[in-house]
Amino acid sequence: NKGMAILAYFGPLVLIPILAAKGSKFARYHSNQGLVLFIACVAYSIAYGILSSIILAISWRLYFITSILSFVGLIFTVLAVIGIINACKGEMKPLPVLGNFKILK
Repeated sequence: NKGMAILAYFGPLVLIPILAAKGSKFARYHSNQGLVLFIACVAYSIAYGILSSIILAISWRLYFITSILSFVGLIFTVLAVIGIINACKGEMKPLPVLGNFKILK
């Protein structure tokens, strides 16, 4: 179960524990956390792409703003590492900020 829970934090690989470990509450909990994190990361990537295109269309001199915003993407990596550490310890702690959202039951 720990292996499946850890796998849940590797982006699209979250589908493996969702489909393979349906009976495990522990793996299911971390699959939910990983799925929420993956959806948030995809939404951020789409918004970042649109925003950077708009800013670049306005002026190339404003492009430094998008380079600053790209560091926000590192938050998703930090959250994934926190989730992996929690899964390795066998804990069911929610992720900061995103941990309260439930998609899977």
